[in-house]
Amino acid sequence: MEHKEIEDVIEVLSDLKDDITVPKNVRSKIENTIKILDTDIDTQIKISKVLHELEDISNDTNLQQYTRTQIWNVVSVLEKIK
Repeated sequence: MEHKEIEDVIEVLSDLKDDITVPKNVRSKIENTIKILDTDIDTQIKISKVLHELEDISNDTNLQQYTRTQIWNVVSVLEKIK
């Protein structure tokens, strides 16, 4: 079940990464989180790293509220898995 949820999270993050309204530095960080989620390390470690990255992203002052809300939704899903 958690693999399906992680795939869904990757899909949402990929959409954000491809969104031109998202600041370039944030898109770069999102791309990094996707890479982390694609690795073969332990799921708990992977999720912890991604949650930390997403927390940094959500605190970015240049982020639009809509994008911030999507990030929070992803965080919520990952916290349920963890």
